[in-house]
Amino acid sequence: MSDVLRIEREGDVVTLTITRDERMNALTSALLIELREAMAGAVADGARAIVLTGEGRAFSSGADLQGDGIEPPCDLGELLEGAYNPLARAIADLSVPLIVAVNGAAVGAGMGFALAGDIVIAERSAYFLLAFANIGLVPDAGATWMVARSVGRARALELALLGEKITADAAKDMGLITRVVDDGTSLAEAQALAAKLAAGPSLALGQIRKQVAFALDHEFTESLAEEARNQKAAGFTEDFAEAVTAFREKRKPIFKGR
Repeated sequence: MSDVLRIEREGDVVTLTITRDERMNALTSALLIELREAMAGAVADGARAIVLTGEGRAFSSGADLQGDGIEPPCDLGELLEGAYNPLARAIADLSVPLIVAVNGAAVGAGMGFALAGDIVIAERSAYFLLAFANIGLVPDAGATWMVARSVGRARALELALLGEKITADAAKDMGLITRVVDDGTSLAEAQALAAKLAAGPSLALGQIRKQVAFALDHEFTESLAEEARNQKAAGFTEDFAEAVTAFREKRKPIFKGR
């Protein structure tokens, strides 16, 4: 049993909760490795949606400057390549939807990982902060890509250079996150949404999340070709066959994720 990460399963939904409340869920290499392994394990065990959240007053305050109790590495680039980037890549490669419930502060790398969710739900009192410039560093954990792709060059530069707090409502208004809910309700909202997605056509949903990412980095004609490739695969799934049958029989389809 981990003392920094709680793993719970309800039906086909796995909820991962960072449990370092005493450190505002600050990130260490060990925690990031556990998160990556937990996500891989959830998918391997048949989970069809994943929820990520934090316990207590913060989603994550970012990198723990005290680390795992040992001297931090001199080469922060090596730290990123060894722990942060593998998790960012693993999230991008997930074959199931990831819903993030932001229960409080999402700072630095914590903001980067929060924005990596396919749907991000924040509580009204939560806030986001690209704090890197405030301590002489640059954004990491995919935050540069996530923010720039979400809000554009001018706003991304403002947020990164000034390092000021972004309220949940402001984050929603500028397109960083999807929904804002009352305090204390983000996890329940995220789990309900995850349950809905978990009952859907999982293979198609996995293709959709990757197809959107592909479109952000490619030209229109390339995106058309990618859509055709994915549609070909989706058209041969059992879920599509079930949807067609259900339509003919005038009932709701029962998707199995196959």
